[in-house]
Amino acid sequence: MKLAILSKEPRNYSTQRLVEAAKLRGHNVKVLNTLKFALDLEEESPELFFRQKRLSHYDAVLPRVGASITYFGTAVVRQFQQMGIYSPNSADGILNSRDKLRSFQILSKHKIGIPATTFVKDKLDVVPGIERVGGVPIVIKLLEGTQGIGVLLAETFESATSIIELLQSQKQNILIQKFVAESKGKDIRAIVVGDEVIAAMRRVAQGQEFRSNVHRGGKAEKVQLSDDYKEAAIKSAKIMGLGIAGVDMLEGKDGPQIMEINSSPGLEGIEGCTKLDIAGAFIDYIAAKVDYPEIDLREKLSVSRGYGVAEILIPKESEYVGKTITSSGLKEKDINALSLHRDGKVFPNPKADKVLEAEDRILCFGKIESMKDLIPEKTRKRRAPKVKKLLKKDIEKIQEKTV
Repeated sequence: MKLAILSKEPRNYSTQRLVEAAKLRGHNVKVLNTLKFALDLEEESPELFFRQKRLSHYDAVLPRVGASITYFGTAVVRQFQQMGIYSPNSADGILNSRDKLRSFQILSKHKIGIPATTFVKDKLDVVPGIERVGGVPIVIKLLEGTQGIGVLLAETFESATSIIELLQSQKQNILIQKFVAESKGKDIRAIVVGDEVIAAMRRVAQGQEFRSNVHRGGKAEKVQLSDDYKEAAIKSAKIMGLGIAGVDMLEGKDGPQIMEINSSPGLEGIEGCTKLDIAGAFIDYIAAKVDYPEIDLREKLSVSRGYGVAEILIPKESEYVGKTITSSGLKEKDINALSLHRDGKVFPNPKADKVLEAEDRILCFGKIESMKDLIPEKTRKRRAPKVKKLLKKDIEKIQEKTV
């Protein structure tokens, strides 16, 4: 495999470990400074130039895009994607996770623990916002801070309003977040690779510091996570669109509370703490994806006219909730379940006695008309004419690609 690592810091620990791990496995690896790219855009011909020369062929790219170059860095990653080069983290996934407000907006739609959070602009909304998250103490966060920078604890209304007014006067966008008291001074960092948590550590703040980041002087200890913490980390990374991620969680009284998802997790602290070859796990995951890419059934499967592939969501009000795949009648409708996705887990070729739950997503192959009928009537009625038209076009496209 020929691998490009995007990084403007070739000598830092994480970059060097990734290069070392790739070379030990016999891969051809190069570190390319993200800022030295130029992007050419022509009809059906996206191109990348590096240091004024056309980029040669690469099998995969591993982005290590820092917060200071998010816009340009994600543009470069997107260009790699447009050229058909595999990246474990998409440009959109990096953008989703980098912006704290955006990431919490996305997570809030799902059944996943997050601290009560509010985003306000008008100073008249500050006090009501603090009250809505449970009152003081609160945590105040800059939207794009990293490594604990731009994270403040306010223990009184007076200090909270003063800090927020000062930050807003400097044109800073901030989040107001509930302070999870039972986790004060400690958090969990889980490293997610694909469908697994491959390593985890608990970070503990020192002295009066409430931020547990290693960069803020926090101490790390290896920890074995329970299934609910693993599932929360995996699900969060998938929701963001990241194949490789560092997921930070607080240990709340009601279970894991997601704090942040990092698309370029540092390796020094967690490798030193766990003594695991995490860099190697990153490289192995990418190599496996390059050697055995997932087939895009929608694009590549040739089947009889009138058949295709679709993903079906099982809503809460669906008649299928509580039924097994057998008793659901899908088989009788000439629909086969290829895989079932639930809470960040994937069940390939689900068994006939698998019980369906609300919010399950089933990748199915079968009659297009039958799969259309599985959309709940209430949902169909809510759809605007334009959406119906788009759906019809999608079906026609599927039919055009079948023989």
